[in-house]
Amino acid sequence: MYYKVEHKYLDEVLSIIQLFYFGEKIIQVEEIKKEDIFIRSYLENHKSICTIYKNGKEIVTENIDISNLEENLFSNETARLIKLTVFKAIQNIRKLDMPWGILTGVRPTKKINELLEEGLKEEDIKELLKEKYLATDEKINLAIDIAKVEKNIIKNNNKDKISIYIGIPFCPTRCIYCSFSSFNLSRYTKSVDLYLDCLEREILALKDYINSKEIENIYIGGGTPSSLDESQFNRLLTIVEKNIKKPSIEYTIEAGRADTITRQKLKDMKSFNATRISINPQTMNDKTLKLIGRNHLEKEFLEAFYMAREEGLNNINTDIILGLCEEEPKDVLYTMNKLKQLSPESLTVHTLAIKRASRLNEQIESFNPSSFYDMQEMIKITKDFAKQMNMKPYYMYRQKNMIGNFENVGYCKEGLECFYNIQIMEEKQTIISFGAGATSKFYFEEQNLIKRAFNVKSVEDYIARIDEMIQRKLDIIRE
Repeated sequence: MYYKVEHKYLDEVLSIIQLFYFGEKIIQVEEIKKEDIFIRSYLENHKSICTIYKNGKEIVTENIDISNLEENLFSNETARLIKLTVFKAIQNIRKLDMPWGILTGVRPTKKINELLEEGLKEEDIKELLKEKYLATDEKINLAIDIAKVEKNIIKNNNKDKISIYIGIPFCPTRCIYCSFSSFNLSRYTKSVDLYLDCLEREILALKDYINSKEIENIYIGGGTPSSLDESQFNRLLTIVEKNIKKPSIEYTIEAGRADTITRQKLKDMKSFNATRISINPQTMNDKTLKLIGRNHLEKEFLEAFYMAREEGLNNINTDIILGLCEEEPKDVLYTMNKLKQLSPESLTVHTLAIKRASRLNEQIESFNPSSFYDMQEMIKITKDFAKQMNMKPYYMYRQKNMIGNFENVGYCKEGLECFYNIQIMEEKQTIISFGAGATSKFYFEEQNLIKRAFNVKSVEDYIARIDEMIQRKLDIIRE
């Protein structure tokens, strides 16, 4: 399908079109197309107008009066009304009941907490999200429930508390949906030790600063940190042990993929005092695992999980992804039955997102992601099972290009919320990040301001430009 935007709110219009035409080729053009579906968004006579054509014939027009808006002062409101116009027009022909309406932001709970801080009552927020953004009661209640959990945790934040993130950008293979800073380890075998040298150098340069604070959380992610060999993995944990104070709340390590886990690595996680780990099946269906490029099967995941339990790791998270190629609700039901038997402490449920940098996006016609209606049923299955597993939702985020504009939700048993996940979503605490592709966020509470220091994504650039990566952070600290 084709579209044309005749105002400055191009991204807003595209975000709505992508909700309804997920996985389809969407092409921006400068003139009306007389084939296929053509969507035109424009402003005329103080109105936001969206007209849809099929094979050159007008089939739908929606308009909303914006005459009472002053462009310079109310651009956010103008953007909302333009999105609403396009949404209503497309819904006339696609007939999909989008549960989040026109809400496309990454952090809906952050916005809710900001509104609560401004003094809005819960009922007022519900009405705003329902009337202005067309979100359903179910999603509004989910967001508010999670916002309350997060608010209870971030209320204890202050300028002397920080979190630490350490990125290991290597994986045994790259999954088809992945868009993270992740590189095939087979191509970088000779670079890993040099990467760890630079990582240690970066941490040493910030050592005095970070250890002058109360370090609440350390999170080692990736990539797949456990893709390092046993010696390198031990060295990584030793670097952390030697240079960073013990966190006061939580120390998480993503073990990630079963094909990278050994008993010795699990022993090291335990001996270096990790308090929480992730072992992520994504699905328990072997056919899907092969299709998405994971080098392990259900059996290997189970072996890794039980091995972690044997080594005394008693706070394990498992990630799954809904909407994977060729999966149906019965496949998710199978996965959840298996996970229920394992009884992990937390469960993170992701909705498949087609990311621009992923192989899935490049080869979308070769795969078959789940439909909107299948996704609705899959989400209900995971929600019901989480309740059966005595878990409640504690954090949530959303991404662009998710099937059905749904959400990612973290569930956990009572008192086992991942504090780092909440901090990264709410953005009310300084997070110092190390490694390729990592972003440090310095939070200034008095101004409610975030200053970011970005590390380059590629391993080669990170190694070559490590001094620059260090200086970016030091410049902000010394301001």
